Formats: sequence, C-alpha cells, structure tokens
Amino acid sequence: MRRTSFANWPCSVARTVDLLGDWWTPLVLRDAFYGIRRFDDFQQELGIARTTLAERLRRLVDAGLLEKQVYETQPVRHEYLLTEAGRDFYGVILAMTAWGDKWLADDAGVPVTTHHDTCGHDTHAEVVCARCKEPLAWEDVTPRPGPGYPPKLLSRPAVRRRFRLDGPGEQAPSAR
Repeated sequence: MRRTSFANWPCSVARTVDLLGDWWTPLVLRDAFYGIRRFDDFQQELGIARTTLAERLRRLVDAGLLEKQVYETQPVRHEYLLTEAGRDFYGVILAMTAWGDKWLADDAGVPVTTHHDTCGHDTHAEVVCARCKEPLAWEDVTPRPGPGYPPKLLSRPAVRRRFRLDGPGEQAPSAR
C-alpha cells in the first residue's frame, strides 16, 4: 500500500513525520545518539531486519541526518555519523523521552536517565520560550502562519479558524 507523502505540507510536524516514516527511524537515530555507528551494531541492538535497517539508514543519509563514511575497504564497510541536522534532532528525542518517562514509565521507574555532564546532574527535556525562558504549554501559545505558509491556503475557512484569522483585529500576514 502506498503511503501519503506529507513532505510538501505547510507544517513542520507533518514534514518531520514524513521524514521519519515509521517507528524504526527514530530508534535508529536514538541509537546513533547512544554512539552506535555501524550497520551490524544497529542491527544487533534493535533486532531489526537487515533490509528494513538498510532502507532506514538510506533514508536518513538521503535526508541529511546521517552521513556514510567508509571505515574498511576489504570488504567495503561503512559507519553512519550524525550530521549537524542529525545532531539537531536530539531535542526531539529528548522531548519524546521526557513524555514517555512521565506517562509510560512503570513502577520500577524510567528506563534511561539523561545525565548533563556540564552541571553534573540528571535532567530531562523541557520546552521553554526562546525569549523569556518560561515553559510553553499548548494553552499559552497561538499558532500563526509563517512566511513559508502558502498564501492561497489562507482563504480556507478551516485554516482561518486554525490561525484565528477572523477574530477582532486579526489579518492574514500578506495583508499586514
């Protein structure tokens, strides 16, 4: 069955989901953050089928999150290193971990802790405002169309409701 592509949707969540594609891809990235670099090590740690792993690694290389480097020439073998874009995905992994620790941990406690070497304490991810550093909660923020949002979609009633463009004093960005 062919899956719907979200790559061109005007939504960063949809585009990220399109890149991830399935549950194996974030686990491959998680293991890359744990220091795993080689195909056989990924395969052994995850218990993933070799063909599935090869496809996920290819997708992550094509998307620019991993880069493939030769580490042995006879036979040719590669390791997979996080790129700058891949390293930037760490916050997503930490956010998923924090949510899972809060809502899915069992009575034994969280399965893995995150130790911040700089300050010497165990920690967890928090989403805060980049300006004031206050925690961000969904009820305290308002989505707004950004400069990359297609202007032709702004006339749709559902889009106008989503971005609250029909309220007092609100205008579409192109009209500002």
